[in-house]
Amino acid sequence: MLDFSSSGVQPREPMVFIPVPVLALVAVLLAIYAAQTWSSELMRDIVYLDYGFIPGRVTISLWPNRLVELKAQANVDGYALHLMRQYRDYVLFYPGLKPWTFVTYALLHGSWTHVGLNCVWIVAFGPPIARRFGATRFFLFFAATAACGALLHWLTNMMDFTPLIGASAAASGFMAGAARFMFQPGAPLGPGGASRPPVRAARLSEVLTDRRALIFIGIWLATNIVFGAGARTLGASDAPVAWIAHIGGFVGGLALFPLFDGAIAWPWRR
Repeated sequence: MLDFSSSGVQPREPMVFIPVPVLALVAVLLAIYAAQTWSSELMRDIVYLDYGFIPGRVTISLWPNRLVELKAQANVDGYALHLMRQYRDYVLFYPGLKPWTFVTYALLHGSWTHVGLNCVWIVAFGPPIARRFGATRFFLFFAATAACGALLHWLTNMMDFTPLIGASAAASGFMAGAARFMFQPGAPLGPGGASRPPVRAARLSEVLTDRRALIFIGIWLATNIVFGAGARTLGASDAPVAWIAHIGGFVGGLALFPLFDGAIAWPWRR
């Protein structure tokens, strides 16, 4: 065994270190999708309907009169009739608000490519968040940014009955959270390079006036719009991409970051 203390040689840290909470989250997402692929088509549909986020179900649960209006429109509006037929099945077999779906939708995916890409983004931007927050706040931040994504998706698609699935909004929240401190002095991308202690997080006003942070946000936003809004046109996805939910998760990550940030020294931050 080498004695680094006597030789004066400092042990080198691994170039790539993924914190346990990040690995656990990735493992859960992959395991859930694997279980989906091994289950029957009926079971997959039940899971999507019970745990996917459906904006129209929330709207009808909060304002039942919208269903009455939809029924009236169905007599003269073909699209309203289409929505009515969709909701008929949901209201008969899966009634109620189901508030947990504001978060659980982020645990479900539609393909190996879908879950794989989200895991890549989580591995890329989750570690600095996990090291700074610790496991509990890391998972709570994941849930909060997922909920922000679902909320904005609902506000812009209130009568849509297509289940929303995927961790993209929460992954976007990790990116936004990292932007609050990764450009600060002493951070890996900040002036002076990486330093040992956790760096001070930037205020939101500082982030929005920092040129590097703005470039990062601008590139993310442009990429999200091009590959999100234009995914079907470009042939990158057969299903519509809920890119507005991604924006909701990103904005939520920027805004909610201070509520989760703290000075507790967790083991994987040392």
